[in-house]
Amino acid sequence: MFAAVILAATASAQPPSYKAPRTADGKPNLSGIWQALNTANWDIQGHAAAAGPLPQMGAIGAIPPGLGVVEGDELPYLPEAAAKKKENLANRWTADPELKCYLPGVPRATYMPFPFQIVQSAKTILFSYEYASAVRTVNMETAKEAPIDSWMGWSNGHWEGETLVVDVTGLNDQTWFDRAGNFHSDALHVVERYTARGPESLNYEALIEDPKVFSRPWKMRMVLYRHEEPNAQLLEFKCVEFVEELMYGPLRKKTGK
Repeated sequence: MFAAVILAATASAQPPSYKAPRTADGKPNLSGIWQALNTANWDIQGHAAAAGPLPQMGAIGAIPPGLGVVEGDELPYLPEAAAKKKENLANRWTADPELKCYLPGVPRATYMPFPFQIVQSAKTILFSYEYASAVRTVNMETAKEAPIDSWMGWSNGHWEGETLVVDVTGLNDQTWFDRAGNFHSDALHVVERYTARGPESLNYEALIEDPKVFSRPWKMRMVLYRHEEPNAQLLEFKCVEFVEELMYGPLRKKTGK
């Protein structure tokens, strides 16, 4: 009885759930510029600090440590897929799609070390990413099937109370989850959940399903923070020009002296 009283008192002391400001149609207003402040882009699982690809890069190229964002810190790879992940890790400094400025896919676009912007309307919600000027539009009307596989997939959304739920399909198999070689197939299905936890932060959750690579669904969770500095805005990071030599330099016609 005493324990029940304590639990009831504790529950009553909890602050009420936060309710975001409303848009004109009465939905939670999540518009703003947001960014993850974690090291998931290096490795979505917990990891120690490590050296970078070249000794000459010293601390500049080092991998920062991170607690990880995967629920339980375990990825349920199928045996063959686990071997592929190990191969990816060994080759990450040349094989990561990020190296070639490929679009990052979902959910990786959310936690790259670049901000992104959410712009809401009643029928669509726009996600604009600083990295590679990536964009995706969330359809908030009747759900539609993906017409074709693509880097950023096809997003259908709906509201569950204070939470924006985005169902993402039609993703190709050309992106990774991180620089550690965690990967997926073209059967990837992601269900994202964005919930305001206060005026300056969102809870982000992504449920991952891919029966070709994983034995069961799994989740990642993190907090996204609002940019509040004066004149906050997305700047240009069009990285294609930075990788031209990497990708096409070997094809340059050699001329004699």
